[in-house]
Formats: sequence, C-alpha cells, structure tokens
Amino acid sequence: MTISSQINPVYTTSVAYFSMEFAIHQPLKTYSGGLGFLSGSHMRSAGTMGQNLVGIGMLWKYGYYDQDRNEDLTMRVDYTTKYYSFLVDTGITVAVKVFGKDVFVKAFLLKPETFDTVPVYFLSTDIPENDYLSKTISHHLYDQNEETRIAQSIILGIGGGKVLDALQRKIDVYHINEGHALPIAFHLYEQHQNWEEVKKRFVFTTHTPEKAGNEEHAFDLLERASFFGSVPMDAIHSLNAFVDGRFDYTLAALKMAKKANGVSALHGEVARNMWKDFSNICYIDHITNSQNVDYWADKALLQAYHEHNDHWIMLRKKELKKQLFEAIADQTGDILDPDILTIVWSRRFAGYKRPDLIMRDYNRFMNLINRAEQPIQMIWAGKPYPLDTEAIGIFNKILQCTLRSNRAVILVGYELGLSSLLKKGADVWLNNPRYTREASGTSGMTAAMNATLNFSNKDGWVKEFGKNMENSFIIEHSLSSDVTEQDNQDAEYLYQKLEQEVIPTYYNDQKKWAQMVRKSMDDIFPFFNSDRMADEYYKKLYNA
Repeated sequence: MTISSQINPVYTTSVAYFSMEFAIHQPLKTYSGGLGFLSGSHMRSAGTMGQNLVGIGMLWKYGYYDQDRNEDLTMRVDYTTKYYSFLVDTGITVAVKVFGKDVFVKAFLLKPETFDTVPVYFLSTDIPENDYLSKTISHHLYDQNEETRIAQSIILGIGGGKVLDALQRKIDVYHINEGHALPIAFHLYEQHQNWEEVKKRFVFTTHTPEKAGNEEHAFDLLERASFFGSVPMDAIHSLNAFVDGRFDYTLAALKMAKKANGVSALHGEVARNMWKDFSNICYIDHITNSQNVDYWADKALLQAYHEHNDHWIMLRKKELKKQLFEAIADQTGDILDPDILTIVWSRRFAGYKRPDLIMRDYNRFMNLINRAEQPIQMIWAGKPYPLDTEAIGIFNKILQCTLRSNRAVILVGYELGLSSLLKKGADVWLNNPRYTREASGTSGMTAAMNATLNFSNKDGWVKEFGKNMENSFIIEHSLSSDVTEQDNQDAEYLYQKLEQEVIPTYYNDQKKWAQMVRKSMDDIFPFFNSDRMADEYYKKLYNA
C-alpha cells in the first residue's frame, strides 16, 4: 500500500490521536503491548486511507525495556538508550508547567513515508534546556514512580496540545487512546473556557476493565503536579470525577467527552455496566479493535489465499514454521519439529491472561508434550511489566518446565519482529484469559491473517469471530465467581478441547484443518482489518 498524499473527502474532519505508546515498526521501540499494537495499526490504515489525522506520542529514551536472560536463563530487564535517525527535529519546543515549573518539550516527526503512516509527532523532555529530573520524564514508558507517571500524562496531553498549536494545525477532534493523555482536555478548557466547548472536540477510547488501566490519583497530588493546567479548581470539582476520594482519569474522560468507545462488542457491554451508576457521562459505544493486514500478513500466504490455493497455504505454513524454529534454535538451542502440532501462547504476561493455564495439571500437560504419538509443541513469549513480580514469577516458572523438555520453549525479546514470526509460524494461537477480563485482544487476529487457528475462549473480540470447529477451537469458560475454581474448570475445558478436537483434527484430518484455516481467513478479512476500524472511528466517534 502507498500513503495517500491528499485528504480523502470522506475523512476531512481533522483529528489528533493521542497515545502513550505506538507499535508502528520494529525499529521504533515506543510501545509495551496491545495498546501500542492497536495504535500502530490505526496510524498505518489512516495513512493509506488518506484520513485527516495526526498522531501524538512520546519519544521514550529507553523504550519500554529490553527483555533478556540472566545466567540461569530467568528473565532480566535491561534498559538501553534508543536512537532514531529517521525522526525529524521539527524545531518546535514548547514549555509545559509540571509541578509548578516550566519543562521544555521538543517535538520530533515521523514522516508518513518512513513506515507508511499518517504524520506522528513524538515528544521528548530529554533535551539540554531541562534539568536532569525533567529529562527523566520521557525516559521510561509507564515509569513506576507515581509523580513521573503523572508528569508523563501532562507532557503528552498539554505538551501535545501546545505542539499542535505551534504547528498551527487546526484540529476538530482530539482523541485520547486510553486515559493517559487526559490533560489535553484541560488545555482545551483553557482555550474555550467551558466544558460544553470541550465536549464538542473531545472523544475517548477505554481499553480495559482492569484497575491498572483506569488510572486514578489523589486530587491534591494532581493539583500540585499542575495536572489541570490553569483550569480553575471549581471547574474541576464540577466534573465530580472522583472514585473513593481519588480523581479517576476514565470517569473524568467520560464526563468531558462527547462520545466514548470500548474496543469490542463484549467490552462495550462491560464498560457500560462498569460506569452505569455515574451521572453525566457520555455514551460508551464499541468499535472492535483490528490490525493492519498489509503490515502483519505474510505476502505469499495472502497471494495463496486470494488465489484459493489451499494446498499452497499449507506448504507456505510449513516454510514459516521452519523460519520460526530457526529463530528459536538460535535463542534457546532447542530444535523443534515442523511436523508436530505447535501451539503458541504469546502476548503481554499478566496474571489474568493466565499464560500457565495449560500447565495447571502439570502431569497431563507433560504427557501431551512428551508422548510418542500425536504430541504437541508449546511456545511461550511475552513481556510482563518490569516490576510485576507475579507475572515475572509465572514466566520463570514456565521456564523451569521448558528446561525439562525439548518440545517446550519460552522466548525473550517479544516485540513486533518476534510477534510476527510467531504468528506466521504457529499452527494454533492459544488465548485463555479470565472471562470478561480481556477487553479485546488483537494477537489472535494477526495470527488468523497468517493461517493460524485460534484456540480461545469467547472473551474480547473472539466472541464476534469464533465458530467452533469452523474457523477456530472455542473453549468453554467457567461461571464460578471463585478464582481458583474458575481456573480449575477452565483448565479442564482447555484439556478436553485440546485432546478431543485440536489434536485429532491436526493429525487425522488435514482436509478439515485446511477448511478451517480457509474459513478463519475468510472471516478475519475484512472486518478485523484496521481499515474497517479506522473508517468506523470517523463514522461513530469523530463525526458523532
């Protein structure tokens, strides 16, 4: 695809899209996980569709973090400085009040032609004009220090608004992807002096029902941090955006926006139920997340798909498995067998996503791995948050399992490049979060674009896609409110599905497998292509 040099008349509304992370291409490490993967695909589709949209993000000096191994092969967090010669210094520097003092913010431009996107401006405080503490604001994505996290939101929101002002770019709609950039709304209030004018220009996407994704802080700390800009405190209090005495970013955004959206049909229902008891919030619609086909899909697989050559699809998959296995051998020393059913669990490591559910009955799992007839191979990959001790513990527990078998591996360095290899090389993409905890998820979409079958419960986007034994393998989910019982039941459902349907179909009925792959690809295109999503944002949100 090529980037449109002219604005498509269907998309003339001028939009600024704010996100704390963008996963646009492997060389640009300004993302941690799904939120970034989503925003990166959005910027690509918006560019090729000629949409009048510009991205605003942060230029993280150390990226998220580099995931590597200690001497005993357990996971290690590394931070190394990132340099990007392809980003253009715009010459624009603006001053933003943070904790009562001026912090200077420089804007760098990712040109559309570099990675086939709309223009994206990345903001940095790591410049000579600032003292050391101010420089550190743009060092670490999702910094663990509370005051730094608040400062990052101020820089993204107010700093981004001031950069757009300096560019003299007329913006009709300001869209924040998750609550991080909330201070842009206060910048708009400073310009228009009432909430109704802000509401006309402000829209919001909520991405998760998880508490960590719905940020809140003590009001006096936010006030001291200059979070609200110069908006009078009585105007802030009039929003009544407090939950248990703390100022809640999501609730404030829902009160200031003209419209909001969840990121799947199920998440829209969950989000509306979450916030239904609060007054004066905007309507929460849903726009199901999607991913960019041109970036993610293997070109040879796509050609075979469009030519209806299912035989070539299966041959190409074998080649892609071998490419993945070469990368695995280089990292771990394990040589996997391309003739063995290969299951991949790969995404951000988090407790509610249950990366180790398939190991819950350890002996049963090892029997599936090690048996002589119709065995499975298992691959894990993903980054926990760097201080998420629970998730890092799960990672290292899985590692110990993989050391006992040459048919199980866990990989480090999960970024766009490795993600692509895994999705192209997997036979099956496993997804088993606790039901309703996964707002959407998108990794299974890009897996399906590469002739990989989803093996998932019906959480998030899968509820809109999954048809058991037609385009995927759907796992039942427990209705128990007890987490331990829920995990036990869900593990049993997973084993039953694996033993009774997934394994027999792969080894005994390749014709059926190929039919399911074809149906999966039929159903993933075009609805789960981000072109549809980018169009829907204009229709449902920006032009609302």
